[in-house]
Amino acid sequence: MGYRVAVVGATGNVGREMLKTLAERDFPADDVVALASERSVGGEVSYGEGQVLKVRDLATFDFKGTDLVLSSPGAKVSAAHMPRAAKAGAVVIDNTSYFRMDPDVPLVVPEVNPEALANYGKRNIIANPNCSTIQMVVALKPLHDLARIKRVVVATYQSVSGAGREAMDELFNQTRAIYVNDPVTKERFTKQIAFNVIPHIDAFMADGSTKEEWKMVVETKKILGRDIQVAATCVRVPVFIGHAEAVTVEFEHAIDEKTARDALKKAPGVTVIDRRLDEGYVTPVEAAGEDSVYISRIRRDPTVKHGLSLWVVADNLRKGAALNAVQIAEALIKGPMKEKAA
Repeated sequence: MGYRVAVVGATGNVGREMLKTLAERDFPADDVVALASERSVGGEVSYGEGQVLKVRDLATFDFKGTDLVLSSPGAKVSAAHMPRAAKAGAVVIDNTSYFRMDPDVPLVVPEVNPEALANYGKRNIIANPNCSTIQMVVALKPLHDLARIKRVVVATYQSVSGAGREAMDELFNQTRAIYVNDPVTKERFTKQIAFNVIPHIDAFMADGSTKEEWKMVVETKKILGRDIQVAATCVRVPVFIGHAEAVTVEFEHAIDEKTARDALKKAPGVTVIDRRLDEGYVTPVEAAGEDSVYISRIRRDPTVKHGLSLWVVADNLRKGAALNAVQIAEALIKGPMKEKAA
């Protein structure tokens, strides 16, 4: 028997990727419903090869009889509607920031902490971590198991797709304007994004960090361990799809490059491409459209007793959002939901 699945925010970047990923991975769904705001009702979105779904109104949709909800409509919308879906009996996998730090909501990356799914029934809601957090903890988990991580310093290079379709349009329009000598206009970003980098993602907090940086800190602690110290600097770069991260890790115990490389090569969801020559590493262009978290530039950090540096790249719309949500759904129906039904 297949499942009834609702995709909330189906017309957005992540929602469309969720539908695509469900179809590509042959998720056992008998019925898939595309939901969005009233202004998108009646529009069409693709689901699988040759299939088109009519968009329905989230505000009036009755979730009774729905098994799973994959949600990515924005935090305020999730806050208003996902508890309603959960109360109706659906299990919600939410991609927004709203539920992530709720102690009764598991924050899950299936390759890292699948055991957390056992607690999904407390609220019938599971949170998808932030895109930049997901790819980093996938890279860190096998190393943490070997030598215990004390501290992480990360600088991100995040693509504009993480800010939505309008942000992608802004990069395109600004780039075109520069080439034809038209005025450059800013709408989604605080400064020009074309041919520039912006060290500002989400709102500033009282301590001078941005909320995006705060997310990486607290989410990593919730997923990997509260004793891990994290310092993050999050930067928006003029790339359409794919986040990159320069990650430096300090460990409690000795770990050398070969041991780390071997462990990462065996880790689920990871592809190591690390050759010390021209083109011997991965960039966002190569990672776009791919499911793996790619790791390159593995080397010793000589400034601490036990330290390594890594270059980590992934498609933020896939592993950083849609794919991770679908993998959670797959793990649920094979484990906790199956056991509950039995």
